[in-house]
Amino acid sequence: MIRASQRHVGFYAALIHRLSGLALALFLPAHFVVLGLALDAGGAMDRFLDWTTTPWVKLAETLLVVAFALHFSLGLRLLALEMLPWSSERKTAAGVGIGFSLLAGLLFLLNPL
Repeated sequence: MIRASQRHVGFYAALIHRLSGLALALFLPAHFVVLGLALDAGGAMDRFLDWTTTPWVKLAETLLVVAFALHFSLGLRLLALEMLPWSSERKTAAGVGIGFSLLAGLLFLLNPL
């Protein structure tokens, strides 16, 4: 059963903020492993970079950018809630943050690089 406190848009904004933070935390060790490949003289980094041109990796990169943008924008929302006097603009702030995040992912996806 869903409690009344869980039906509020702020609950979902906080949940998305935490889940995006978790996704970024899980990505970070993999990022360090890939950076370590650059130190290898055997060409492991080149093989990895060839693999990153696959569509599934491009999709994963796009989702990573969306997760970063979500975590960033909803983190700013959280700071504003703690530091500024707010009233009913919380729904607008959450919607703008999510819209910004999806736009960032779309722009990344459309980037020809």
